[in-house]
Amino acid sequence: MQQHTLAAEITQTGVGLHSGVSTRVRILPTEAGSGRYFVRVDLPDLPIIPAQVAAVSQTVLSTQLGKGEVYVCTVEHLLAALSSMGVDNARIEIDGPEVPLLDGSARIWTADIAQVGLVSQSTTNNQISLAVKEPIYVYQGDAFACALPAAETRFSYGIDFDLHAIGNQWHSWSPTVVGNASASFAAEIAPARTFGLLHQIEHLQQSGLIKGGSLDNALVCGPEGWLNPPLRFANEPVRHKILDLVGDLSLLGIFPRAHFLAYKASHNLHIQLAQKILASQS
Repeated sequence: MQQHTLAAEITQTGVGLHSGVSTRVRILPTEAGSGRYFVRVDLPDLPIIPAQVAAVSQTVLSTQLGKGEVYVCTVEHLLAALSSMGVDNARIEIDGPEVPLLDGSARIWTADIAQVGLVSQSTTNNQISLAVKEPIYVYQGDAFACALPAAETRFSYGIDFDLHAIGNQWHSWSPTVVGNASASFAAEIAPARTFGLLHQIEHLQQSGLIKGGSLDNALVCGPEGWLNPPLRFANEPVRHKILDLVGDLSLLGIFPRAHFLAYKASHNLHIQLAQKILASQS
């Protein structure tokens, strides 16, 4: 199994969900063995932040990577797209502190990757043998995330909200169910948008979060239902949670062979699980 990088660069500009700051992202091909990493091109010395579990610096409503005082946040959608579309090595140049939310999903990123295509690289991926040998889990209250031994990689998620329009939802997705894993991700998971609850929005804004959120880049649900239908899937919220989980676990470098199962989890629990998986491999 060889590694892959992009055949050409990708550029997108947009507003960050939490900061409200507009940033420009250039994703460039890079050499084999480099991995996926961010470069803050707006700062002196162009600091590099690796897309690795060890670089996680915050997990409040999104995943933030940092090195010293330099950081980049809301990385999960872009990283989910790159990893699931088979991009092992990528230089991600960004001129601000947050990856653009775009339409709230990973659909634009996956479309861009599919458009430019990939090129194979001669270095063999030396992590392909990673596998979970025994159950690994983390939990907080009734929320949990775990990795179970399995014959193939699979992601399953459950959510439960009091709001009738969401309620209890479960979804399961495997990149190995069909022959083309990237096409499967692009069709089934990438289009699912981030969502929020109407009664929480004012509090989040007062806390300095979701400054860039709008009905154009996030689904909002209230007691009477969705404020901005239609949904792209009947269970779009839980599919988006799988998108987040895939993005967070991509920080492992490559997905171990396991069944990843989560219920009412968070970025914090996703990252805790990734940390325990790393510890088990060592």
